[in-house]
Amino acid sequence: MNETRTTAPGENAQIADLLRETAQLLEAQGANPFRVNAYRNAATEIARMPGSLRALFDEQGTAGLDALPRIGRGIAAAIAEMLITGRWSQLERLRGTVGGAQLFRSVPGIGPALAERLHDELHIDTLEALELAAYDGRLENVTRVGPRRAAAIRAALASMLRRSRVRPSVAPAPAHGGPDISLLLDVDREYLDKASAGKLPTIAPRRFNPEGESWLPVLHTQRAGWHFTALYSNTAQAHRLGTVRDWVVLYFYDDEHAEGQHTVVTETRGPLAGRRVVRGREAECRTHYMANGA
Repeated sequence: MNETRTTAPGENAQIADLLRETAQLLEAQGANPFRVNAYRNAATEIARMPGSLRALFDEQGTAGLDALPRIGRGIAAAIAEMLITGRWSQLERLRGTVGGAQLFRSVPGIGPALAERLHDELHIDTLEALELAAYDGRLENVTRVGPRRAAAIRAALASMLRRSRVRPSVAPAPAHGGPDISLLLDVDREYLDKASAGKLPTIAPRRFNPEGESWLPVLHTQRAGWHFTALYSNTAQAHRLGTVRDWVVLYFYDDEHAEGQHTVVTETRGPLAGRRVVRGREAECRTHYMANGA
């Protein structure tokens, strides 16, 4: 059984404990107090509610969780992830476990090898991000997936997440389309500068870290109403290509704590070669650099 799996007895209390742990880790890592208090307040609310979270979720889906006092859309989605999969990717990330590949194995039709490829090639670690990739065409371009297998995974995800989605094509990114390119690149620059200067707290990732060294810098920052968490990409592919300290994964949250993510890399070819580029938003990056005379 993995570290964040919950069981039926005392399930409300266990989920409240996980929310409290998240608040503690965010606070220790220097996150905005607004985020810290949101998770702490949600934990308090869940710990004292008389009914069962699972029964509420089974009956009303994420909308029922969202309607609870002091919960909101993003934390409701986190609770739904715990109830559906027994895991919470955000907490695993804060702990240093980053269990995206293992999480994907909970989807029918995804075995260990494919789970690793999805995690490494798509640079994602949540079911919501995988669902978006299944609908926007990226999934079928993963090595040895193709249209037929992508369709089967899409159907399996729709079945798993049907209670937490109004419609299956909803993107996992927060409202308003996500942060502007200029914000993403600015957070990326801050992360790289502070990480190289040794000015960030570090965590000890479980993957590719046999000595348990605390080496992975983590940045929590805020821009224009968005909350960001930035980390180097500690994936098998990044290690194979020697790009661990180049690829930066940015997780972003709106004021309801709904999560999205992007990966920023140094482009190696084409007109943007040598520049920092947000994967999947290259055209916007080109426009950004042209507008800024860079």
